[in-house]
Amino acid sequence: MDLELGGKTAIVTGASQGIGAAIAGVLAEEGVDVCLVARNKENLENVAKNIKARTNRRIITHSADLMDAKACADAVKFAADTFGKLDILVNNAGATKRGSFFELADEDWVAGFGLKFFATMRMTRAAWPHLRKSQGAIVNIIGVGSRVAQGDYTIGGPVNSALVNFTKATADVARTEGIRINAINPGHIRTARLEKRIDTAMERFGTKDRNEAERRLVAEYNINRYGEPHEIGWLVAYLCSSRAGFMHSSIIDIDGGMTRAL
Repeated sequence: MDLELGGKTAIVTGASQGIGAAIAGVLAEEGVDVCLVARNKENLENVAKNIKARTNRRIITHSADLMDAKACADAVKFAADTFGKLDILVNNAGATKRGSFFELADEDWVAGFGLKFFATMRMTRAAWPHLRKSQGAIVNIIGVGSRVAQGDYTIGGPVNSALVNFTKATADVARTEGIRINAINPGHIRTARLEKRIDTAMERFGTKDRNEAERRLVAEYNINRYGEPHEIGWLVAYLCSSRAGFMHSSIIDIDGGMTRAL
């Protein structure tokens, strides 16, 4: 299926690794010029080099701490000025700290909302005029924790739930603006964060066999396997394309069937 994305331009935040890097790669494979945004400049350059090696698209990088309001505006301006337009914004930046509610500090809460929620809000606000002009698309990468509460995820759950509401609210505004806004809730995707969780599971299960720990975690999650980062990228590309032109204000779980809540 031709997604008709050739010649489009995009910003992908949190693009220095994991899901963000995979999203940027898939978009480039579909013909999109991409601005990679994250804090770690070295990692950004490595991701850009990898994407350039397998595509003929223009891949640029912008190192920024998106907890800073001005940094968000600067990132959008850099991409729009360099490309001459902006068609797609993928808000993927942000990870929240897990742990005991009584051990999480105020700073952990501020950081969780500051990067994941406020960066999404600020990037959306800054990109809005450009996306209105191009009749573009926004995809917010959130997480299945938005739907099901967990005792060790008291920061991430509320942040993700807030982003679901934010997605729906901005999509309502965008109905008359010509911008399509959707969100994706990834489940357990094979990233560095998942690898750390497997390390913790090895200790909890009392095993040195990593494969055994992986199998037992999969069983706990009631799924058949972990997801791969590029599978999130495929869904993002579809949502940004004209093939998904009637999809707006959708919140899509991609978690192997783990989430059973309505």
